[in-house]
Amino acid sequence: MTGVTRRSRTPIGHRPLWRCPSCRRVFANPGQVHACGRYALASHFIGKPAAIRRLFNAIRAEIRRIGPVRVLPEKTRIAFQVRMSFAQVTPRRRWLDGHLVLARRIDNARFRKVETYSPRNHVHVFRLRDVADIDDEFRAWLLEAYRVGEQRHLKTSIAR
Repeated sequence: MTGVTRRSRTPIGHRPLWRCPSCRRVFANPGQVHACGRYALASHFIGKPAAIRRLFNAIRAEIRRIGPVRVLPEKTRIAFQVRMSFAQVTPRRRWLDGHLVLARRIDNARFRKVETYSPRNHVHVFRLRDVADIDDEFRAWLLEAYRVGEQRHLKTSIAR
């Protein structure tokens, strides 16, 4: 069950998405703070080895197996969004840095850092060097993060 706002009584996961009038990007929350801009996906791979693009393509394919996703090239990263962004990657010369947003904190050596922003918002920072790093454990975390992107983790009422 999704959360219900006190103002609208509309389940959070069912509210229409807000579209920024400047950059046309969509967000779960009206007036979402963001840096407007339009960037090309290919620009993130200029000067990077082909293996880095293959690694990115492997992550994108795994996420698409879970469900539909928006791939959003930004200035310094590439975000993945359903209703909200749930993952991002930054291509480097020898690896992909990135993070997953999970509704729970997971202490695991594969996460370089975990930042807790609220009881249901934990950013798990990772580094992938090879397609083999996208194993069953990582796929399970992608699925969990995807569900956060769908806002399935919002089960209680939230005051607005």
